[in-house]
Amino acid sequence: MTKVYPDARSALDGLLFDGMLIAAGGFGLCGIPELLIAAIREAGTRDLTVASNNAGVDGFGLGVLLESRQVRRMMSSYVGENAEFMRQYLSGELELEFNPQGTLAERMRAGGAGIPGFYTRTGVGTVVAEGKPHMDFDGQTYVLERGIVADLAIVKAWKADETGNLVFRKTARNFNVPAATCGRVCVAEVEEIVPAGSLDPDAIHLPGIYVHRLIAGAHEKRIEQRTVRARPEARSDDTAAAGSEV
Repeated sequence: MTKVYPDARSALDGLLFDGMLIAAGGFGLCGIPELLIAAIREAGTRDLTVASNNAGVDGFGLGVLLESRQVRRMMSSYVGENAEFMRQYLSGELELEFNPQGTLAERMRAGGAGIPGFYTRTGVGTVVAEGKPHMDFDGQTYVLERGIVADLAIVKAWKADETGNLVFRKTARNFNVPAATCGRVCVAEVEEIVPAGSLDPDAIHLPGIYVHRLIAGAHEKRIEQRTVRARPEARSDDTAAAGSEV
């Protein structure tokens, strides 16, 4: 049975339903499943809960699902780059469950590993820990965090083989690996699909057993915060000559 689908719309066919929980990989605009996000917007699926480090930016990434009012609740650790996210949250239109960044990643990893919960010191004594069970270990207080098991995981990798083995490029590994493992179904988008056996086994970051459907496509790859240096002023001939004599 092939895992390769012709496009994002067909890869999501039969998987989407209102009120579902989606785990989305990516960090800012790095390694985000932009083609699958666009297909979810086109499908019009509503009342979504999305577990993701952040929600993209205005007009791109998960930000497009916020703009279309398809997201009811976010489980995130950083939301500072999205003005629409802030507006909806402060106006009471969007529910938000804040998670420390490492805790959110571990919640996804735990869910994928079949671990229902774990204790961590992170967040103890803050609003993050309110209403959660506490336990003392070796004289320190820990808070219980639950593993995340999503109805669907959407991730973006650099390269895959036909069986779904994934290779991520540099920091695009970020949340993609734990997000992929915690989904009951995982759909991955990649830049290139190669024949089975083409990838070095030692270079595979996520085994194909976690990936159920796969697409390849072109990606925009926006830069979230473009920071550049001003071009140095050209030196005069006299300055250049003087410099060459030193």
